[in-house]
Amino acid sequence: MAKPVYVLNGPNLNLLGSREPEIYGSESLDDVRARTLEKAGQLGLEIEFRQSNREGELVDWIQEAGGKASALIVNAGAYTHTSVAILDALLAADIPCIEVHLSNIFQREDFRQHSFLSQASLGVICGFGAQGYEFAVEAVAGRLSDK
Repeated sequence: MAKPVYVLNGPNLNLLGSREPEIYGSESLDDVRARTLEKAGQLGLEIEFRQSNREGELVDWIQEAGGKASALIVNAGAYTHTSVAILDALLAADIPCIEVHLSNIFQREDFRQHSFLSQASLGVICGFGAQGYEFAVEAVAGRLSDK
């Protein structure tokens, strides 16, 4: 059986749909999960979809993914802009990683325009709302089929 793709979501993403919908959209995290699972199913991928508000838990999951997953899709929320610990975990996991953001971080505040995670990512998808997760699944599927 093929290894799953871990889709990890950081702080406050559990509030999607109610938190600043003008920035993050009106879809809930459950809606995002459903979209992601549907796209993955179409491409023959299994998804392990998780969310945590705790940095250490995200680090633990990334370390776990290093041994159990074929790839990572990560929306680390605000930790994107602050967490060297998450960057180090991604580098140590040594599996393909796609960074996702619902909003276009490059059109936002200056502090949001820097990502620690990008250094460990194959690419960054931002500004497409929940559809960005589908794009990330397609990118992962393409990368895995190339190997």
